[in-house]
Amino acid sequence: MAIDATLLKILACPQDKGPLLYLEGELFYNARLRRAYPIEDGLPVLLISEARDVDEDEHQRILARAAG
Repeated sequence: MAIDATLLKILACPQDKGPLLYLEGELFYNARLRRAYPIEDGLPVLLISEARDVDEDEHQRILARAAG
């Protein structure tokens, strides 16, 4: 399920209120805090308690994928 482009523009990290990177169908990512928010059944789960920390290796992989 694709997420509407308008919704993608307004979604923000619930913790620092900044923009998120979107890896389609997989996760939203806050590179500043290195926190990943899951997408479950096509819906973003933007709850601080559901986010997970990302280590350096995964951080680099996510940034590379988001860049293209």
